[in-house]
Amino acid sequence: MLQLNLTNIRHVALDLDGTLYEGGRLFDATPPFLALLKQLGIGRTFLTNNSSKSVRDYTARFREMGIEADESDFMTSTVAALDYIRKNLPGARSLFVLGTPSMQGEVAEAGYEVAGMDGEPDAVLVGFDTTLTYEPLCRAAWWIRQGKPFVATHPDRVCPTDRPTVLVDCGAMTACLEHATGRKPLAVPGKPDPGMLAPILDRHGLEACELAMVGDRIYTDMEMARRTGALGVLVLSGETSAEDAEAARPRPDLVLSGIAEFGAMLAAARQKETGA
Repeated sequence: MLQLNLTNIRHVALDLDGTLYEGGRLFDATPPFLALLKQLGIGRTFLTNNSSKSVRDYTARFREMGIEADESDFMTSTVAALDYIRKNLPGARSLFVLGTPSMQGEVAEAGYEVAGMDGEPDAVLVGFDTTLTYEPLCRAAWWIRQGKPFVATHPDRVCPTDRPTVLVDCGAMTACLEHATGRKPLAVPGKPDPGMLAPILDRHGLEACELAMVGDRIYTDMEMARRTGALGVLVLSGETSAEDAEAARPRPDLVLSGIAEFGAMLAAARQKETGA
């Protein structure tokens, strides 16, 4: 556990569902919390593992909810995966993408060719494909079996939903491909991998101790904060109960009711620092 020093915090990485909103309902505390961060001069990045939607999709959704944000304010597992490919597979120009049209468009906008069913790719990228059909799944398996590098965006096996169904997520799709091909992905850069936070640290010139990761899941948000060396702030407004938080080992650095409580702590720390 980090030694708690909130005066060090220069930037906050914010999980979305369960932290800022629930389903389509924005928490009442979210707008004033974001306004407080701006007032304190603390930056923020909105962060999600869900690779079925592009950064452009999320920007539009936030504006519909009344939150002003641009594309540079978001970090998704797709962005993290493309960052990994750019750094570790510099020769890759063409990707076979098992993903939604929105994800494929984001990959193309990043400068990669999205290989069709008949084209030979340099690597395979697997995301949360809510449009998945059998033939592309088999084609992805074929290229993986041929030895093409294989990257998955994130490890979530299911996506949370209040509908009477199971939303099979990227981790389960990846497990299917692993079982069919006998090969594991080179990397899974989404939460809890530190690769999800590395681009934020680089982009804003931050040390890990200057970043707070705020989220509602112990095994993704808090585990990633621990691996990165960032401050882990668990909020009880989403998935995790107070009992789960109490039993967690290692314990998160902070366990709070929600973002409003964290905002009050940040403001108090700044006030104490300035003597105002």
